[in-house]
Amino acid sequence: MHDPQATAAPLGDGPRATAAPLGDGNEPLAGGLKQRHLTMLGLGGVIGAGLFVGSGAGISVAGPGIVVSYLIAGALAMCVMRMLGEMSAAMPASGSFSVHAERALGRWAGFSVGWLYWFLLVVVLAVEATGAAQIANAWAPAVPQWAWVLIFMLVFTGANLAAVKNFGEFEFWFAALKVFAIVAFLILGLLAIFGVLPDTDPVGLTNLTGQGGFLPNGWEGVVSGVLAVVFAFGGLEVVTIAAAESDDPVRSVARAVRSAVYRILFFYVGSMLVIVTVLPWTAQKAGVSPYVAVLDSIGVPSAGTIMNIVVFVALLSALNANLYGSSRMVFSLAERGEAPKALLKVSGGGVPRRAVLASVAFGFVSVLLNLKWPDSVFLYMLNSVGAVLLFVWALIAVSQLRLRRRIEREAPERLVLRMWAFPYLTWAALVAMAAVLVLMLGDDGARPQLLWSAGATGLVLAVAGLREWRERCERRKGHEGHEGHEGHERHEGRV
Repeated sequence: MHDPQATAAPLGDGPRATAAPLGDGNEPLAGGLKQRHLTMLGLGGVIGAGLFVGSGAGISVAGPGIVVSYLIAGALAMCVMRMLGEMSAAMPASGSFSVHAERALGRWAGFSVGWLYWFLLVVVLAVEATGAAQIANAWAPAVPQWAWVLIFMLVFTGANLAAVKNFGEFEFWFAALKVFAIVAFLILGLLAIFGVLPDTDPVGLTNLTGQGGFLPNGWEGVVSGVLAVVFAFGGLEVVTIAAAESDDPVRSVARAVRSAVYRILFFYVGSMLVIVTVLPWTAQKAGVSPYVAVLDSIGVPSAGTIMNIVVFVALLSALNANLYGSSRMVFSLAERGEAPKALLKVSGGGVPRRAVLASVAFGFVSVLLNLKWPDSVFLYMLNSVGAVLLFVWALIAVSQLRLRRRIEREAPERLVLRMWAFPYLTWAALVAMAAVLVLMLGDDGARPQLLWSAGATGLVLAVAGLREWRERCERRKGHEGHEGHEGHERHEGRV
């Protein structure tokens, strides 16, 4: 379809070198994000409702083995984050992995991964806005759910239309609250395990070995747990997009990645270990957050209300981050001629306002579809992005395989952050992603998501291929016309 070597521009050279370091005149977006913003964004970007609420589904199929499921899924996410960090530190760009894919594989890859990720973000944005509105409506029933959605969308649109540091501040404090909540949960859980809390006896490790043992459903349960939790790690990618608007993109993204990968794994695996140690895995109830169940069991007053507040903040945080990430991705696509040029309009403060408005407009459409047809039209949209994250991760891994060699050859000094055990661990991550896709195909619940997502991906790839074909035809016609004109001139000269 496309010869990647034919269009792969030298690193930092040429008019299409959008991955050149910020401040060289190629990147019009203003800096404004501090190191603390990026670090907390890396920590809080994946701590969302999927962890606080959705982890119960994983526990129900894996039992205490959910700890192993999170270790496997977390290790995969850490590898992807490290690959992204390596490329983003070497070539910071507002389009992050979309730019990297274009450099590594050609325009079709940058176009495809950029639009797929944008579509993923604006669809998931609707889920987050609706979920937050449902919680707010329960607190204040006098205000209808649609009004809460409107309020949230207007507030975060305003924040994203203003200076980028406003987004950074929102995310910093949102992420700080989520991190504080998990740390407090871990401390309370450990105190309960060792019987330090008032009126409690030591729990010990009984719940890890009782009720069928550590792997009550065997390794099949662990694998099912991986399917249930792997997508909760989505969101790590935004920190590499945001790095392009930091004061020092290279150092900032390297530090953020280093600090985020280990701490995120600690928070996820640590909290799961506390949950299945404090309570028998069979005590988990459908629809009830395992965090609420643990806090209730150790006597924390108003545990449900506390976790509702945390989940509410997590949803708003994800909404804010997704709106930011989607606007920067579509802006980067426009920069490279893969989206309408009208989206390139940047405010005096360096904010791509038209890109923000375009993303939030589609987000509003998604919200309306979610409110009106949650079990039909919107369900199809949601299924169509269900496995897109894995496709994006796979392209990130392939891009890293190609670009690492080029960077080592052309600009080795840019490798300030390196992927572990390259290329073996990158290949292992690709094999793991393929395995997850195969498992999804064999799972009755996950199969529709995979098939719909594959259809959406195929459609985007078809559009990218058609664009490539048309451009080649136009170049061929232009070349033939030029040769015909030269031949005519030579003939006239001989006459």
